[in-house]
Amino acid sequence: MDIHQKVETLEKAAVLDCEGPPRMTRAERKAQFIEHSRVTVTHPQRGKIPVMRTMQTSACEKNCHYCPFQAGRNYQRVTLKPEELASAFDQMQQKKLVDGLFLSSGIIGGGVKAMDKMLDTVDIIRRQYQYAGYIHLKIMPGAETTQIEQAMRLADRLSINLEGANEQRLPLLAPKKDFSQELLPPVYWVHHRRASLEPWVRPPSVTTQFVVGPANETDQELLTTANQLYREAGLARAYYSAFSPIRGTTFEDKRKTDPLREHRLYQADWLLRFYDFTLDDLPFDARGHLTLNRDPKLVWAETHLHQPLEINRATRTELLRIPGVGPKTADAIMTARRTGPLRDTQQLKKLGVQVDRAAPFILMSGRQPSYQLRLLDT
Repeated sequence: MDIHQKVETLEKAAVLDCEGPPRMTRAERKAQFIEHSRVTVTHPQRGKIPVMRTMQTSACEKNCHYCPFQAGRNYQRVTLKPEELASAFDQMQQKKLVDGLFLSSGIIGGGVKAMDKMLDTVDIIRRQYQYAGYIHLKIMPGAETTQIEQAMRLADRLSINLEGANEQRLPLLAPKKDFSQELLPPVYWVHHRRASLEPWVRPPSVTTQFVVGPANETDQELLTTANQLYREAGLARAYYSAFSPIRGTTFEDKRKTDPLREHRLYQADWLLRFYDFTLDDLPFDARGHLTLNRDPKLVWAETHLHQPLEINRATRTELLRIPGVGPKTADAIMTARRTGPLRDTQQLKKLGVQVDRAAPFILMSGRQPSYQLRLLDT
């Protein structure tokens, strides 16, 4: 297998890797499978950029029950040397096919050895090829703090994947990984280390990922851990990956997780991050789950907003509780009403309000807008 075949194979493998990229549109997801090297991420300054997503190796000694790279599974294993992968990325970048790298890896010889190869790859890209653009680097379980610090200096974003909701659930997914000793501590370590980096080093953002479903965790467990990391460890984002069984893995006969559950988790996660909701505000049922057929924000509003809110007097926090109103829209409402009261729904639509969703829960100068009943809300 020549270098080009190896690169193509590992790019395709990366599509199956357990690390989820930032959420994509339907067109972008389709493009991902047509051109595996080209996925897009949203850069904070530059918007969407094409990124080469690949792996250092698809060989792995871990026995994670859901993973396509599970040890012992009949799967083509391919490995790229650091200089090979760095050269391949540079060629693609020079041809303007990509302008970013998302690098993960299987583990052979322990997490420290796997991390060394990934760091060597990125170091070559940064120093030899003088690439200063976006790099997203996955931290291997068991990586040493000196390696994590080097990764902080080389990458724009780090993934530290917890996979399980907590230390009770992880062994059901990945028996050879330790939640409290090797996965969780690096998230906090990176957070506390940020302040001691040199002023010219921009600390990377940190994400994590959960496998949703096969460990029988509740939505409340997943969101409790994510919320804790948002508050205590500066986590930038949690990804929720609905489980889908893969033939030849331990979990091949497990039931596929309903993708709608993943969708509800993301909605609830956004309520925690951007809508001033607390964990106690989220409408979990008696089993600790969100309702699949209802938007969690709508469920909360139907339970708590028995008296409609006056749109011209509501605080920003109150506005954010109204279905159909988001952070930008809430700010637009507060700005617009400085020049006079909002009196009709056309004004709200121009500000970005989804009026049909908001109407049952608002008053405009003391009057409730007309609206049609919705049978189902997503």
